Amino acid sequence: MSAPRAPDPREPEDRADLARSLGAIVEGEARRMLSEGALRGDPGLLAEGWERRFMTDGARAREAVDLYAALGYEVRAEPVRRADVAEDCEDCHLVALLQFATIYTRRPRAL
Repeated sequence: MSAPRAPDPREPEDRADLARSLGAIVEGEARRMLSEGALRGDPGLLAEGWERRFMTDGARAREAVDLYAALGYEVRAEPVRRADVAEDCEDCHLVALLQFATIYTRRPRAL
């Protein structure tokens, strides 16, 4: 009895099987992505010249603020907005709103 053959991505049928498997993973990840609005950040802050960097948990927010400040940026750690969290996950909403922050930076204004 021989061992099962490992898939070879150079073979068309193996490539098709691999594409189907990866397609399911990619589709699931696409559903987890933030909405376009969430990626843009708070319109009021953007109008003031702030740039949305990323969303992080509270412990890492302090590190990010310290790092950007050390690099010479003005920094804000803002509470996550309801619009930043996908509507299909109640638990995600609660955790994000209570424990996460969105980091914004801008270059210091000239004096």
